Amino acid sequence: MNNLVRDIVIVGGGTAGWLSACVLAASAAPGLTVTLIESPDVPTIGVGEGTWPTIRHTLARIGIGEAEFLLACDASFKQGSRFDGWRDGAPADHYYHPFVPPPESVSGDCVTLWRDKGASHSFADFVGPQPGICALNLAPRQRAMPDYAGALNYAYHLDAGKLARLLTRHATQALGVRHISDHVTQVTMADNGDVAAVQTRTHGAISGDLFIDCTGHAARLIDGCYGVPLIDRQSELFNDRALAVQVPVAPGSPIASQTTATAHAAGWTWDIGLPTRRGIGCVYSSAYMSDDEAETTLDAYLRARTATALDAVSPRLLSFRSGHRERFWERNCLAIGQAAGFLEPLEASAIVMIELSLDALVKNFPRDRSAMDVQARRFNTLFRYRWDRIVEFLKLHYIVNRREEPYWRAHREAAGIPARLADLLEVWKHQPPSNFDFPQVDEVFPAASYQYVLYGMGFPPPEAGRMKAGDSGAAEQAIRQATARARGLAAGLPTNRAYLDALREATMPATLTQDLKG
Repeated sequence: MNNLVRDIVIVGGGTAGWLSACVLAASAAPGLTVTLIESPDVPTIGVGEGTWPTIRHTLARIGIGEAEFLLACDASFKQGSRFDGWRDGAPADHYYHPFVPPPESVSGDCVTLWRDKGASHSFADFVGPQPGICALNLAPRQRAMPDYAGALNYAYHLDAGKLARLLTRHATQALGVRHISDHVTQVTMADNGDVAAVQTRTHGAISGDLFIDCTGHAARLIDGCYGVPLIDRQSELFNDRALAVQVPVAPGSPIASQTTATAHAAGWTWDIGLPTRRGIGCVYSSAYMSDDEAETTLDAYLRARTATALDAVSPRLLSFRSGHRERFWERNCLAIGQAAGFLEPLEASAIVMIELSLDALVKNFPRDRSAMDVQARRFNTLFRYRWDRIVEFLKLHYIVNRREEPYWRAHREAAGIPARLADLLEVWKHQPPSNFDFPQVDEVFPAASYQYVLYGMGFPPPEAGRMKAGDSGAAEQAIRQATARARGLAAGLPTNRAYLDALREATMPATLTQDLKG
């Protein structure tokens, strides 16, 4: 019997499905086919997405140029996140989680140096240049640099609907992906328990050797065929609703370099700047805030920051529940994207989990069905670890707070804090977060991210005498170099608006450019 894995069938489109199609087709060995089946009636939700720096490698590996991506997806640069009001809600309460880490060789010593000499600065401002660059709305790169290279580490903000359309074109026109626009009516199972084929309304049976479930919350294969349960994480992450709007921006207006997350009484509001609009959404817990109260909260935010009232835009109510599958790969079915799980959009983990899933699949691709069960067990172990780490990191944003609303007090209660995170918080009273706390080769969030959030939220650094003194001289030199670099970058980098407008003008036909100017 021939057990070679030759035909990959992806069920579902959107970002998860088309990114899967592109990565698998770009990485496929000769003789491997990739087919994507997409219902013509399921729209992509394009409220605006944040990504991680990993997306640059992903776009490069599938062969999409950076300028093409930026223009096609109405994208802008993201250099981290800014959190306003999460600590106590005071006017000066804000901190950054930038993408550039503290100097790695002296990261622990940087914490000590900041504790002793940096009291007038936030931790992120003290140890690196990126918060200052973000405050000036500067781009992380010059246009003359090679694609996906930058003076600072960066990701993107983008329109998710436009990204899906770009990936669709690239997959079908450049990478040879077979696209079937049809409804899946049922699934045919093989005698051994594998998925043998999916039945479609007009194209009949589509058979395959490996099926990728990208059907979102419906989870047609991983749940519908195999009944793999969803592990609910709502007791740790309370939010389950979001009101999302899109607000047009004036030509020439500044474009922010970061996602801004502003805390409110029962959640937070995202604010993502794109060249033509801002994506803004009020995330909240229905246990602590009604839909009407959320509308009032979002309306107040819009009026204060955009001079736009809620009734002038079209808010969409999104309902979700934070959770993930007990297993992600069952027999010859692998769930990717929301079929695998979904956590609230804080820190933008959705797309990176798609990327990480695809990277693990490509690097350990089961060329023969006999190896698939072993690879599935390894994948499930790794990704259960990763989902747990994301839950812990998101929870960290909520528990070190001094706000007095019931929602925020509830987050501080021990019952809702993951046990491993509670243990680490005890350890971090005596030493900063370090790589020893996160031993995997490819951790979802490095120790530096925990430092930025922990100290940004006001968690006290270890007291003098509790931590062995390191090389303070090396740390001081590293901080001086970071400060000098910040000045040079501030003088030499363009604003996001200047960069993106110049890019658009340079790539437009001359007649269209004149029309826009006129």
